Amino acid sequence: MRRRQWDFAIEVYQQLLNLDADLAEARGGLRRALKRKHEESKSGKLFRAALGAMPLGAARTLLKTKHYDAAAKQLENYLASNPLDVEGNLMLGQALEGAGFFKSARAVYEFLAEIAPANAEGLKRAGAMMQKSGDVMKALEYYERALKADPRDQDALKARKDLSAEAALKKTNYESVQHSRDLLKDKDRTQSLERERRRHLTEDELRAEVERLSARFAETPTDVDLMIQLGEYHEKLGDYDAAAEFVDRALSYKKDSFELASKSGDLQTKALKKAMARADKAGDAEKAARLEQELLAHETRDWRRRAALRPNELPLRFELGKRLMRSGELDAALSEFQRVLPEPRLQRDVRFWLGQCFQSKGFGDLAKKEYQRALEGSSEVDERAKEILYNLGAIAEAEGDSGSARGHYARVYEIDIGYRDVAAKMERLK
Repeated sequence: MRRRQWDFAIEVYQQLLNLDADLAEARGGLRRALKRKHEESKSGKLFRAALGAMPLGAARTLLKTKHYDAAAKQLENYLASNPLDVEGNLMLGQALEGAGFFKSARAVYEFLAEIAPANAEGLKRAGAMMQKSGDVMKALEYYERALKADPRDQDALKARKDLSAEAALKKTNYESVQHSRDLLKDKDRTQSLERERRRHLTEDELRAEVERLSARFAETPTDVDLMIQLGEYHEKLGDYDAAAEFVDRALSYKKDSFELASKSGDLQTKALKKAMARADKAGDAEKAARLEQELLAHETRDWRRRAALRPNELPLRFELGKRLMRSGELDAALSEFQRVLPEPRLQRDVRFWLGQCFQSKGFGDLAKKEYQRALEGSSEVDERAKEILYNLGAIAEAEGDSGSARGHYARVYEIDIGYRDVAAKMERLK
């Protein structure tokens, strides 16, 4: 972001969100990167709207059917070309809330409050997320702003009244508050509500929740909602194997659930990466290498399953293609990339990966053609362009064309002397 490499920043933020959909810093960072790219873009409004029409329509349908996780992904596809669309950002926040990604929802609503300071609904949702995270004063601030935008909004008036009372109680710490709570007949229900409102639990509190839910699960071992909740708490504790086990149990009851299948895959990925990190720390290079191969095989299986559940979602097939290529299944990867080519938003990246496949298979002429197409229309040498130019240089070197090789490397060298070993290549070819 500091180097104004918006495309690369966007790609990294998206990778982080694939690992953890509720990572607020990545969700907010993605919004800012897309906004900056949009501000410098020359593409017209109609062109951007056309790019996003398909994912926006799909997102509306998914929201109606309560497939919140899938709706959020489609809305991110739409907002990639229309990042300042107020309705799109509001829908994204609502989808993330529905999926239980409250920290990510908060980041989206904060961004929405920044780009649409007079949108009462966005400000109210931001306030609700602040309240959910326990930040009473910040929640009050957003509800006040919502009332400035719409002074007659009854929801905002009620929320402000309740929060003002809560803030006053917290400030003065009246002993009578505890006393009045003790008078409540249904103490269990009160504690349960408090647990729901508190999103930032300590490790001890998380373990206590696991104990409480495990006791309930022992009585109702077919309760899918309990399985999912136990999976969430184990994930927060960093026990990804246990979390994956509960999600897989839930998946056995809901075999066609794309959200559960995706969550299962993500958790197993996290478990393998955690095991790799431990092996690296212990200096066990052999085990780390074996786990890396296991991770690659798992990710390929995982994305095959996702693509099978949603065969018409081209971004899924694109992700599958990348995993197939990394695992050495080049022909299968080529097949997936060629299927994704009609998607305008992904075309540049798909051309790059097609070039990678052809280059790996030794088809230099086909690789060059795809790399050149991927460079078309690019006004700046971003991270992707540098990689393409470097690969074109490598192909030219392999073909014995030193002049062309130096020409490609020079375009990288003149803007980033530290890129890979391009400085050494320039010295050798001068």
